[in-house]
Amino acid sequence: QVQLVESGGGLVQAGGSLRLSCAASGRTFGGYAMGWFRRAPGKEREFVAAISGNGGRQYYADSVKGRFTISRDNAKNTVYLQMNDLKPEDTAVYYCHVHNSEIGLRIGQYDYRGQGTQVTVSS
Repeated sequence: QVQLVESGGGLVQAGGSLRLSCAASGRTFGGYAMGWFRRAPGKEREFVAAISGNGGRQYYADSVKGRFTISRDNAKNTVYLQMNDLKPEDTAVYYCHVHNSEIGLRIGQYDYRGQGTQVTVSS
């Protein structure tokens, strides 16, 4: 059974940092794109970042470019999201997505998705 488990969320002050992790189990995803989406209260789910299967290509939403960094460790079957200079508008539940297509993942499709981790940024 495939599971994606996110961790690393929490409460942080504006300007602070958090590192999210998404550990996959049940199968390996070395050839799959992995990424992060988020949903803020009362808003639609939005794309945050994605990374190709070998880690060679990264994609970011304009709102997080220069502040967030996505990376992956295929040996650990894990994807990370380093979030720096956090802003109150980054407050949301962050979800890990896995898809066999980079294009599909970036438009919100997924083969597997985690349960989410809450990130709250106070002003």
